[in-house]
Amino acid sequence: MNGLPILSIMIAVPAIAAMLCLFVGANGARWLALIATLVNLALGAALWTNFDVGGPQWQFVEHAQIPAFGTFGWALGIDGFALMLIMLSVFLMPICIGASWTAITKRVPEYMAAFLVTETLMIGTFAAQDMFLFYIFFEAGLIPMYLIIGIWGGANRIYASYKFFLYTLLGSVLMLVAMLWMANYAGTTDIPTLLTTDFPREAQFWLWLGFFASFAVKMPMWPVHTWLPDAHVQAPTAGSVILAGVLLKLGGYGFLRFSVPMFPEASASFTWLILGLSAVAVIYTSLVALVQSDMKKLIAYSSVAHMAIVTIGLFAFNQQGIEGAMIVMLSHGLVSAALFLCVGVIYDRLHTREITRYGGLSINMPRYAILFLLFTMASVGLPGTSGFVGEFLSLAGTYQVSTVATLLCTTGIILGAGYMLYLYRRVAFGEIVHDDVRAMPDLSMREMALLVPIAAAVMWMGVYPESFLAPMRGDAATLVARVSRAQPAGDSLPTPGRPAPVAAPIAAHAEAH
Repeated sequence: MNGLPILSIMIAVPAIAAMLCLFVGANGARWLALIATLVNLALGAALWTNFDVGGPQWQFVEHAQIPAFGTFGWALGIDGFALMLIMLSVFLMPICIGASWTAITKRVPEYMAAFLVTETLMIGTFAAQDMFLFYIFFEAGLIPMYLIIGIWGGANRIYASYKFFLYTLLGSVLMLVAMLWMANYAGTTDIPTLLTTDFPREAQFWLWLGFFASFAVKMPMWPVHTWLPDAHVQAPTAGSVILAGVLLKLGGYGFLRFSVPMFPEASASFTWLILGLSAVAVIYTSLVALVQSDMKKLIAYSSVAHMAIVTIGLFAFNQQGIEGAMIVMLSHGLVSAALFLCVGVIYDRLHTREITRYGGLSINMPRYAILFLLFTMASVGLPGTSGFVGEFLSLAGTYQVSTVATLLCTTGIILGAGYMLYLYRRVAFGEIVHDDVRAMPDLSMREMALLVPIAAAVMWMGVYPESFLAPMRGDAATLVARVSRAQPAGDSLPTPGRPAPVAAPIAAHAEAH
């Protein structure tokens, strides 16, 4: 980009717009937020088109040292993983603003400012190359979401916002302690340097647990997932979209950026824990989703099950698993965001999320029924949609480590089909029992403009995943080469007639690709 500090600009645009929002009226704030998020989407597109696939690992690097703070400084730069997650953030944010256009009527300037600040902090988290800068962005992201749930949420919003804040903050204190020790040991807070630093084996275990405490809550992993259904149910529609779409991915990105490459021996030792918790999460939360009467709660529990597919892929220690985990994160970001928008559409008309109040919507809302069906099928993992590609790769990678964990987690696809198709049948088919449901109009042009781009992205990722995999392939290979010396002791047996895989060829294979 000819020396243009594009990452700093992408952080500055929503930050400046957020401040300006506070000085204009409700309508001005809406337009200002929409324009700022569309500008960032255009900058994100420029970032993607100028990203050199197969080039250096870190691109668009910016450094500005702050002498008063020692090694700490303004350091930004992205690899393929960060690029894809930044693109997810800037893609969903204009959709969130559009979803709030008529739904939010009180304190609109503050609401729009909160969303713009959220975008600023999400981009900063993914682009940060300094460990403490990452921590500041990572933790500050709590504050606007806490306000969005607490001020514009449902009837029980205060309880949900406090629970969300306290859960996520508690784990992060342990992560900060681990970061301070690492900075003291390595003498630097530069993330690319720390990625090649070999920490003592005995220290790795404690450091890994410190980071795990924070990332497991953010994912969220079972059993520290209980804040998520409450937060989703009470959050406004756009709040749920950005919470499921991007904020849950911060935990996965943390595992990818810190836990696995910085503490490979500890990660290998704790793989059994990750696989065990993920298997429980998939089965337990899927069964809980089956008995939900509230649409948002059902989709929230499905998010926990999908995030468990991410964690097993990340800790498979191979190319397929890591690439699959990233695709699941991107796919879930799109699909769950779209599902929450679909719930928001009918909630705006009838002001209830009870599944039993609906039925037969395919008769009087055919456009809605078709789009809702596409996102339902993508959530289930139908071939040809984004959900299939990620789940297949992640489970194929995990199969090389543990056949038992793969078998248990694959049941999540069957259970997922159960609760999602149950939801769709109850809402879209059957007789229209209530007259107020018969009077519900189909999607407006504004609602179509929100859902159709996500539908196109879901199909694009399902039909041609290479455009999303290519920027990440080199980074996944680098990560596999880094952790190949600490392969987890799995229960997978070699195929009869074929030699058992060993660590060295895996690393060599990764480098070859």
